[in-house]
Amino acid sequence: MIRTDVVAEAEARVRRDRLAELCADMVDIASPPGEERALAEHLAAVAADAGLDGAVQEVEGDLCNAHGRLPGRAGGPGLLLYAPIDTVTVGAAADDLPWAGPELRPDMQPRAEVRDGAVFGLGAQNPKGHGACVLAAVEAIAATGVTLERDLLFGFGGGGMPTAARRPDLPDAHGRGCAALVAELGPDEAVIAKTGWAVSWTEVGLTWFEVEVRGSHTYVGSRHLLPYRNAIADAAHLVAGLERWFERWADDTGDDLIAPQGVVAAIEGGWPHMPAFTTALCRFHVDLRLHPRTTSSEAAAAFGAELERLAAEIGAEASCQQTVAIPGTSTDPDAPIIRSAIEAWESVDGEVHRPIPRLSGATDANILRSAGVPTARIGLPKISRPGLDVDFALGMNAVDLGDMERLTSALIRIALDRCGVAG
Repeated sequence: MIRTDVVAEAEARVRRDRLAELCADMVDIASPPGEERALAEHLAAVAADAGLDGAVQEVEGDLCNAHGRLPGRAGGPGLLLYAPIDTVTVGAAADDLPWAGPELRPDMQPRAEVRDGAVFGLGAQNPKGHGACVLAAVEAIAATGVTLERDLLFGFGGGGMPTAARRPDLPDAHGRGCAALVAELGPDEAVIAKTGWAVSWTEVGLTWFEVEVRGSHTYVGSRHLLPYRNAIADAAHLVAGLERWFERWADDTGDDLIAPQGVVAAIEGGWPHMPAFTTALCRFHVDLRLHPRTTSSEAAAAFGAELERLAAEIGAEASCQQTVAIPGTSTDPDAPIIRSAIEAWESVDGEVHRPIPRLSGATDANILRSAGVPTARIGLPKISRPGLDVDFALGMNAVDLGDMERLTSALIRIALDRCGVAG
């Protein structure tokens, strides 16, 4: 039975100014995938200052994690509170523009601004607001002076975003940090703090494809005189067809909780400085999401068949290669960690819990569950303010301090419930 007096004491120690400080300090330290060392060192130092055995784990190069432990009386692996710490974009114009937008807005840069009860800046909500809530929850529990029955572990993982290396000297991400943390800490169960104010126990996996479309390298002046096949034009037909097929894929393979999406995310071909000459090859890249009941080989077969059908419509020559495959995962909704998370959510929110329907986001929860760790996901909602136009980027880069306070309370309740209070 959870000790309500300890819960109340821990929650009373959660202050919005501390949440703002933790989040802003994290935002101010740039941490694109594969370059999280400085932020990991900062988090380990903050944890150590609070007496929480903060440490840095080097994974590969500057891909680093931070972790710590609040020891329990019985010891053992215990519960892991986890959040990733890498941002999907870099926060520098040379890397992000023009693909992230026409300009690098203030919220897209690693410089925090605290105003109107919110924190703005690169990754302020996803992932750094979540990391701040994890650290604040453990700080608050430790400050009560109680002894837990089981160890309370906490970790901050590098390489959590679904990205390949953007430079040859950097490692791929795809949960590399989380996998290393699991191997190091060996938790019994886990909570991942990640976007969405509800508890989830299942989520999509993903698979990536690289598609090559072949044509003829020729000259515009010879188009009518020599064999001509425009690889870019053929790729356009395939891209448009696949974008339609992705909608059918979501309907055919999804359910009430999961709607696996797909996108064509990048395309390359030809010489921008030589518009007079066609390319012999056009290449594009696809992310296809997977329901936990759909294997990556089943997805590859379905995608390949649709690509072949679309190519046959116009006589195009196309091939594809599967480059990444991470399965979708589920935790039994009756598992103790899920029941505890739902009870905590309901006690904080005051409503009957309802899962968010038709999700298609993949997180490090897949890494945790694939390692045999029962995992609940709970997180922050997107910021919502009158007159604030929240696009994708701002949804990642702005966080409401009230929402952070609420998530921290939920994490405290889950931790105290699952770890127990000695005596």
